[in-house]
Amino acid sequence: MIKAVIFDLDGTLFDEKDFVKSGFRAVSVYLAAKYRINEDIIYDYLMREFDLGLRRKNFDALVKNFSLTEETVSDLVKVYRMHRPNVRLYSDAEALLSHLRDEQYRLGLITDGNAITQRKKIQALGLANSFDEIIITEELGEGCQKPSDVAYKLMIRKLNVRPEECVYVGDNPVKDFIPAKKLGITTIRVRRGNGFHDLMDVPKELDADYQVTDLLALPALISQINKRKK
Repeated sequence: MIKAVIFDLDGTLFDEKDFVKSGFRAVSVYLAAKYRINEDIIYDYLMREFDLGLRRKNFDALVKNFSLTEETVSDLVKVYRMHRPNVRLYSDAEALLSHLRDEQYRLGLITDGNAITQRKKIQALGLANSFDEIIITEELGEGCQKPSDVAYKLMIRKLNVRPEECVYVGDNPVKDFIPAKKLGITTIRVRRGNGFHDLMDVPKELDADYQVTDLLALPALISQINKRKK
């Protein structure tokens, strides 16, 4: 029987694009104060570059196009990462977490990314006390990011469950499900239709065992999984 539900964070429990927008706004405010440029002009420029698919190069373009001679890209990345984000949980995520806690499931969170940034997201989302265990892979050391199975093994030990008693819920088939499936954890992919990874198709062996478009489908799905395990 399923006793524990382990979640990814970005794109699974909240809209990753909201963090991008929040970070761009923080950078815009920082630059506007320093260079006396209208912050909306900077923000609109960053969003246009982002919408063109230049997510990882937009600060380079910004520095060049606005002639920000005193700035380095690393300065702007630091402002982006260290700001207090304006993000909120998906409504289905908030309702599901409440339901799972009421049903006495053990809850875990495994997330990649800069540790300080991820902690700020967790705090802004009000999740610090929502899980029995939270693992930020960067805090485990080099090479522990997904698709390494280090964090998954540690989570299983911390929750005191067997792999077959867990489900893992994520959104990125490139890295989320490989380690979980390797360990024998049932995997569920949330594919809402507006996420960064929703259009990504991968071989069956890399993708999740199940897919949902709404997290509120999980309780019924877990019941089906339990029936199949009997």
